[in-house]
Amino acid sequence: MVSLTIDGKQVSVPAETTILDAAREVGISIPTLCWLQKVSPTGACRICAVKIKGIDRPMTACNTPVKEGIVVKTQSAELTTIRKQIMELILVNHPLDCPVCDAGGECDLQNTCYELGVNRQEFKAEDVNPETIDHWPLIQQVPNRCVMCEKCVKVCHEVVGADSLSVNDKGDRAFIDKDLDSCIFCGNCVSACPTGTMISKPFKFKARPWALRKVPSVCTQCGSHCQIDLNVQGDEVFRVTSDDEGTTNNGNLCTGGFFAHGYINSPQRLKEPLVDQQPASWDDALTQAASAIEQARNTMGAESVAGLSSARLTNEENYLFQKLFRAAIGSNNIDSEARYGALRALKALDDVLGLHGASNLISGIAGAEAVLVFGADPTAEAPAVDWQIQQATRKGTGKLVVANMRQIQLKKFANSFLNYLPGSEIQLANALCRLLIDKGLVDEDYLNLSVGNLNELKQHLAGIDLQNAVEATGLSLFQLEEAAQYIGQAATVALIFGADITKSAQGEKKAAAIANLAILTGALRGESGGLFPLDEKGNMQGLLDMGVYPEGLPGYLNYADNAGTFGKTWNVELPNGGLDADGILQGMESGKIKVLYLAATNPLSYPNASRWQKALEKVDCLIVQDILPTELTSIAKIVLPGTSFAEKSGSVTSLDHRVRQLENAIRPVGDSREDWDILADLYARITKTPLSLGRADILSEVSALTSLYGDMCFVGDDRNRPCLKQPFRPASKSFTYCAVDGNDCLEGLQLLSGKSIFHFGTTTTWSPSQRELAADACVEINPFDATAAGLKDGAAAKFSSLSGTALATIRVSTAVPQGVLFAPYHFCGANSIQSLLRDGSNRTEVTVTKA
Repeated sequence: MVSLTIDGKQVSVPAETTILDAAREVGISIPTLCWLQKVSPTGACRICAVKIKGIDRPMTACNTPVKEGIVVKTQSAELTTIRKQIMELILVNHPLDCPVCDAGGECDLQNTCYELGVNRQEFKAEDVNPETIDHWPLIQQVPNRCVMCEKCVKVCHEVVGADSLSVNDKGDRAFIDKDLDSCIFCGNCVSACPTGTMISKPFKFKARPWALRKVPSVCTQCGSHCQIDLNVQGDEVFRVTSDDEGTTNNGNLCTGGFFAHGYINSPQRLKEPLVDQQPASWDDALTQAASAIEQARNTMGAESVAGLSSARLTNEENYLFQKLFRAAIGSNNIDSEARYGALRALKALDDVLGLHGASNLISGIAGAEAVLVFGADPTAEAPAVDWQIQQATRKGTGKLVVANMRQIQLKKFANSFLNYLPGSEIQLANALCRLLIDKGLVDEDYLNLSVGNLNELKQHLAGIDLQNAVEATGLSLFQLEEAAQYIGQAATVALIFGADITKSAQGEKKAAAIANLAILTGALRGESGGLFPLDEKGNMQGLLDMGVYPEGLPGYLNYADNAGTFGKTWNVELPNGGLDADGILQGMESGKIKVLYLAATNPLSYPNASRWQKALEKVDCLIVQDILPTELTSIAKIVLPGTSFAEKSGSVTSLDHRVRQLENAIRPVGDSREDWDILADLYARITKTPLSLGRADILSEVSALTSLYGDMCFVGDDRNRPCLKQPFRPASKSFTYCAVDGNDCLEGLQLLSGKSIFHFGTTTTWSPSQRELAADACVEINPFDATAAGLKDGAAAKFSSLSGTALATIRVSTAVPQGVLFAPYHFCGANSIQSLLRDGSNRTEVTVTKA
């Protein structure tokens, strides 16, 4: 520790602490303009000038480290004069446009001028600032307002890792410029800007900051659940912000969090119920829905009714959805799109590890000595995970291994990049496991303590042929050995996998192979690192927690074994069996499913969308509960307008098991109703009894019936009342190694469907900002494949598979290898990308021709 004196106060701080941080420790405020706690200091503005005894010139407190015994003075007449002169120099040629500047009222430059008493301009200079930069999407740059603090550049480089912003030119002609090709339009530069230089175009001239009401909430665009403030006026969300202090995301947001909220107040929002495509009252619509369900139940049995729910609903809403079907309707035909992704991972992790999601908080990634990103694109799927990876491997000394079919954003930071062949994930995971054993990079004591079938583990891995793995993956033995060394030599490992694994045809087997790898790397022990399955949908963890799938009940209890207990609590006899999404699809095709209830989900975004479309047209009564019009609302018998996350209350669960509360920021749009209210009303109509269970009672009932939540839940008074579910504490020898082999390699040109960095689910395709960045499903194609098909960048192309056809624009890119195409799945409809896919798979063989 280093001891020093600041303004007469003694303070002891660690070596390398800056004078500014030391002063903050004892409550001494030093004015700053360019300083930002989450990035390295720049020392550009010099407003934080202080005097150190024995040194003639002033020193900048933000980047001057403490030294033993120094005496620092932060306030004096001399320092006040110096700071005022510095500020006057900064203000040279700064425009006096505060009344029309969007930063007015929350401008650090205004505040600092006021604090320092700067009320006149003593200096003049030629104005050589460039013109306003207005050609960037979503963000406007006004150079003559810039004070060259470089906060935006630092955040872009050090936190986001995009390296899109840089200082162009020099001296008084310098300005902040942007490389549009590398920008991911996260908006963090706008948030960091202390003036009105970086401006959000969607927010520009829309409202004054002091007129907005900030409602604390949770971003549900992905499973990271960043803590945000919805800035509202009246019943409109004007912008989304996040505080650096007191939030788990440190104020950082991605493009989804910062810009994508436009769908909330979209003019296309569903505002009133429809029956037979005609406006109807809520009473009429719900009476018709209940009647259709009762008629099907009475004539064909309750098994003729099915429902699909969504990760867009809250925990309470999903709990009520499954209770509505099981207890009120008497049907266990319930499922969701998790069937084709997240549920596969859950089953594999449960079988191998007894784990129901991530094993640690995502903050545990930052302390890992090695990070393996396997079949995932965290920058797109869960940006907050990306930031933690960079914290570990860029700011920290951790090693990064990226294994992917494509070149993703994180590849540029990777110590090892394993660009494996599609479908070879199991061979790759097995090869890494074998190498960890062969090279003595596993902790034998840990394996003996944690694995119940260690002999089977060693026997299976002894049979792995590394040469076969080399041929299957397309990687060299050196690459495999190097990656194994990086993860094997680390004391703490974070292992992250995503949609390329879980949404593939053999997703469950691949997830099991990765779970095996987690055992051998020791990723499941200690406070740092962990195993993290990613799913981009906001409340996917909560949906699975609530048991919205036929084989499970809330709390991951087996349905067949525990239906009696739940039935007793609910005073009903629960139905036997139940259809999953595949069974529901087949039931619609065969005519056995007469009524289908879609709660905030669109099956046309599922694999083989063309098959789903044909099946949905056969249903006698299609009930769609959603917030925006789709192809399905146009054919639905009954349309029930629900609400977005900004219009409802309830809890959601992040990918790392944090449970947080949503609060109503605005009233429901038009005559729409909260999804809970719709489900509760329908429940009462079917049972002929008002629902006695309120939202506040749901988690209590879940706690009484399951071990999902601990005593620690909802006891704090922190922002949004967060809590943690029961932490993962594996028992001795509770891990069961799963011997998996095989591949799902395809022949010829292959199309991979996945997540765009600019869109989240299907709702953001209704956000003007996100459509400005990605207006449609643009297919990435390697230059060699484009030439072979006679296509140029930007050309329209026709894609054909055994399942269907699709039309899309191509983008020639070296990010995809020869033989692989990549397309985002977000844009639903006839001839969409999803119509090309095989059942339950994110990858298929295609042919490409000119459109």
